[in-house]
Amino acid sequence: PVPEAVSPNQINAGTVIHGDIMCNGNIRIDGTLRGKIECSGKVVIGTSGQVEGDVVCSNMDILGQVKGNVLVADKTALKASCRLTGDMQTGSLSIEPGAEFNGKCTMTATADIQSLLQSAKESVTV
Repeated sequence: PVPEAVSPNQINAGTVIHGDIMCNGNIRIDGTLRGKIECSGKVVIGTSGQVEGDVVCSNMDILGQVKGNVLVADKTALKASCRLTGDMQTGSLSIEPGAEFNGKCTMTATADIQSLLQSAKESVTV
């Protein structure tokens, strides 16, 4: 039998969420999130998307705005309309002309997303 396809999670434009999101799979945000994202798949922040919080994931495309630190196991793509304010740790990075990035970037060897999620949880101070 063929496994069922998992639908990507989506936060539509006009939606505002206050709180953290944890998901197994991909997520696209076109609305506003004020909280942290922990995702084992790909995170896409659409052109109307705004995130105020840290993001930990395996891959990420940013077309909208992110204010927070980004920890990506594999590839991060900052598109022309991107506005990222925060530090980034990623395996690889592409930046289109016009993208704004204010912070520092640390390039690391591609890591397992589970170890990144665990590291992120251990670095949280209570």
